[in-house]
Amino acid sequence: MTGAPVDYDTELVRYGEVLRRACAVGPRDRVLDVGCGAGGTTRDAARAAWDGSAVGVDVSAPAVERARALAAAEGLANVTFECADVQTHRFAPGSFDLAVSRFGTMFFADPVEAFGTVARALRPGGRLVMLVWQAADRNAWDVAVRRALAGPEAAVTGGGGGGDGPDPFSLADPATVQGILQAAGFTGIGLTDVREAVHYGPDAASALAWVRGFTCTGAALQRLDPDAAAHALARLHDTLAEHLGTGGVRFDSRAWLVTARRR
Repeated sequence: MTGAPVDYDTELVRYGEVLRRACAVGPRDRVLDVGCGAGGTTRDAARAAWDGSAVGVDVSAPAVERARALAAAEGLANVTFECADVQTHRFAPGSFDLAVSRFGTMFFADPVEAFGTVARALRPGGRLVMLVWQAADRNAWDVAVRRALAGPEAAVTGGGGGGDGPDPFSLADPATVQGILQAAGFTGIGLTDVREAVHYGPDAASALAWVRGFTCTGAALQRLDPDAAAHALARLHDTLAEHLGTGGVRFDSRAWLVTARRR
């Protein structure tokens, strides 16, 4: 029997708390949420910026539709959502005081161009606050999933995209992040180590349903024949069950809290 479905807000609930504290959204702030998904972080910003506004942007049309529905259900009048690619979207220059992102900035084809777009959308001195994953080997969830899918005798190396699609660890290196942001027009760049648990659901079945939706999981399973895929899923279920505790299925994880200001 499967428990309640998991989504990114429940998976990343502890990181959401970290981001809210770091953003310290003011009542009149104009906030841009980059890679907003279903809009949980955008709605948080809108509630704090009660005399300001929040705009969430994401490339996924279904996610944006869901975000709009949830905001409407909460009666938030100062929040809007756009389905767009931040890398190429034309924001009005200087139209935001704060840009935020919860793991939504690691997938740009041209990160300097994308962050340049964000910088131009901020007023001079406007802030950027975002969370990005540290290296794959510092994230127990990635290591465990890859090992379970590969099998006990396979050599597990690398992590993240690994040629299977977008790389969630593309901003794991601090020097890389600093170089990109400096080139994009930011200054005062800082990275703070954050260690929190990610939550995959109340039980192993719910966790397996969630993890099967990961890009890396789907890519790994597609390379296997049906029998091998079934065995891989069984190993993955057992791995998730091993991480089941009183709070559900949880894995250790590490991220960078990145802060900067537009020049």
